[in-house]
Amino acid sequence: MVKTDAVRLQHRIDAAEKAIAFTNQRSREDLDRDEMLALAVVRLVEILGEAAKNVSDSTKAQASDIPWRQMSGTRERLTHAYFEVNLDIIWNIITNELPSLIPKLQTLLAQIPTE
Repeated sequence: MVKTDAVRLQHRIDAAEKAIAFTNQRSREDLDRDEMLALAVVRLVEILGEAAKNVSDSTKAQASDIPWRQMSGTRERLTHAYFEVNLDIIWNIITNELPSLIPKLQTLLAQIPTE
């Protein structure tokens, strides 16, 4: 289970970094104009939520300042109500929440034994 948590945390870090990189030098309006960009970042936010959902409770307890339930809930919303995706929310997650989330995930990942 510990190894799985480490893998899932790394998946979250990778997805967050990609979402930030994909939107670097872009504006919120680019999500409306570039369907491929919008689909890519929505998928990355889904991955963040799916990975969060599958991290063990004991690992989550080590970092209660990470919004585990909110990210899982966002994933559920994106997956099951895909026709009602609010790109303003996606943009806010990527530009305002992910930059501060990455260091928290990296710190938590460093605390998890890999053996």
